Amino acid sequence: MSGEYGVPNDPESIATVHRAIELGVNLFDTSDAYSAGRNEELLAKAIKGKRDGLIIASKFGNVRGPNGERGGVNGKPDYVPKACEASLKRLGIDVIDLYYQHRVDRDVPIEDTVGAMSRLVEQGKVRYLGLCEAGPDTIKRAHATHPIAALESEYSLWTRDLETEIIPLLRKLGISLVPYSPLGRGFLSGAFSKREDLIPGDRRHDHPRFQEGNFEKNLDLLKPIEKVARANGCTQAQVAIAWLLSRGGDLVPIPGTKRRTYIEQNVAATEIALSPADIDVLDQALPPGVTAGLRYPEFQMKGMGI
Repeated sequence: MSGEYGVPNDPESIATVHRAIELGVNLFDTSDAYSAGRNEELLAKAIKGKRDGLIIASKFGNVRGPNGERGGVNGKPDYVPKACEASLKRLGIDVIDLYYQHRVDRDVPIEDTVGAMSRLVEQGKVRYLGLCEAGPDTIKRAHATHPIAALESEYSLWTRDLETEIIPLLRKLGISLVPYSPLGRGFLSGAFSKREDLIPGDRRHDHPRFQEGNFEKNLDLLKPIEKVARANGCTQAQVAIAWLLSRGGDLVPIPGTKRRTYIEQNVAATEIALSPADIDVLDQALPPGVTAGLRYPEFQMKGMGI
């Protein structure tokens, strides 16, 4: 909503949050890294007077300068409470329901970071703890330090890396999975037929899957999704969400949008029950590893799965 994808539109974004609440959506996910905290401030405006019953999730650790400059990852124990206080102030709330470490700091033992996060729970500033894009060993060590409620990692029809090891581990430990980018950053919705459909400043230009060569190959992956969508009388985006929901009740996908039209479509996807034949078509056409290109630029991939 705040400039990572497309052009920001704060009034429509706020109206979209309000419409989501009307439709029964109660989980809203942000981070202090999204537009250097401005997304938390936007969410604060949207939920003012509507806080009751909502689950507000935010994150820390992906350090950003005032203009979005990358400042690395910070998981130092003394940084954790400072980041939390700043997020609470921007969000205009007294407690963050679900507080994630946005990326694992390879230079700080996870026990130290989660230990500091657990003190926020003791102080009543945070209710539940989460990790993002963490690897199996980190998840186990973190969970032994303090119960981890959720792992937020990329998972979708074109990013199925978690299925081999991570998802079985989460289920063994009783940790929910919150798949972000369930629509493949919009690609799986069929919104783009050519690279020029993205505005020049859109950060997806930097993502290998959207770059020349890979983009064209990945367009072929949309054909089975389109086929299943036609058979079910729904959109491709709804198929992608329904597929995720079919994977289990412990998955809570978070498709992002800044438009009321799309939030209505996304919520309607919860009413679509794909048949076993539909799911089989999708599983066979989009197996793990089929997508062309890394899901992030190579320098960002170094911070994943540690």
